Amino acid sequence: MQNFQGLIHHLKDRHNLIVDKNQERDLQNIGYYHGYKGYRFIKHSSNPIKFTSFGQIVTLNRFDMRLKSIIYPRLMFLETALKSYVIEAVLADSGTENLSEVYKKSLTYYKEFKPSESDTKGRTRYKQEFKKRMDLEMKINSALIRDYMQGREIENHFFDNDRDIPLWAAFESLTLGEFGTFFSCCNMNIKNILSNQLQLRKSLNADGGLLTDIIFCLKNLRNAIAHNGVIFDTRFATSKVEDRIKQLLEEEIGISNFDFSYIVSYIALIVYILKSLNEAKDCTSFINEYEKSVEMISSNFSKDIYFKIVGTQEKTILEKLREFAKNT
Repeated sequence: MQNFQGLIHHLKDRHNLIVDKNQERDLQNIGYYHGYKGYRFIKHSSNPIKFTSFGQIVTLNRFDMRLKSIIYPRLMFLETALKSYVIEAVLADSGTENLSEVYKKSLTYYKEFKPSESDTKGRTRYKQEFKKRMDLEMKINSALIRDYMQGREIENHFFDNDRDIPLWAAFESLTLGEFGTFFSCCNMNIKNILSNQLQLRKSLNADGGLLTDIIFCLKNLRNAIAHNGVIFDTRFATSKVEDRIKQLLEEEIGISNFDFSYIVSYIALIVYILKSLNEAKDCTSFINEYEKSVEMISSNFSKDIYFKIVGTQEKTILEKLREFAKNT
């Protein structure tokens, strides 16, 4: 591992990038290994960015950090709001806040499938859904035990008094991914309640799984930001975005061929959910903040690199998003 001055010489000798005296602090601030090594390519190391100056690396880093600063508060809001909606729906469905009873009465999506010997497909799906439910229960119990042993106040209050933990308290320990799994295990009544509240298209949500798909689509973005990972090129995506999410945005916003290889598509999805939660005013603010962020790189890179970063549909998507946010 080279010292700081060695890294400056390495950038000059190996990458033809000169770090001026007044830029040395920038290199220290972003770090060579997190900064340059993390931002020298788009999505994969086999797709390098042809930087012409060290300043472009700094600009791309600041663009990425700015994206995190405007996206993360919205994701936190969405997570809190959706958890609240699901808790209310589960309480209405099960008639209890007791977590053990909720498992029995409401986390019963596996019953949509029959464990019949004559129906191999149905039996396989039944087993998959039943296992998912059992795995979820173990994960939630592990999270509650972890928080209890760490002295978390909510768990201490219930467990020290030998009381069953209520649903709302358990939700405080759930990660976004665990919450997504919880919702996927809910019965169709709960899924239909959320579908109606969020006005999700029934044609795309026959199995009630559209919201689950959306949660898992946003989970990796949320986790990347929380761990200060690079997000501008959507390298955080670990799996293919479900086609019905793309179709939903295409039908609702009026854009063809949504491409989640670009961060603007995630901006569109967040705007869609915000509006579904009656946050139309913040939708406009969010779009403006994103557009201002993009200005950071539009004047610092060639058009070729700029479009590789934001996509060729970005301006059209933003225009359509503004119209979507304004329409009641």
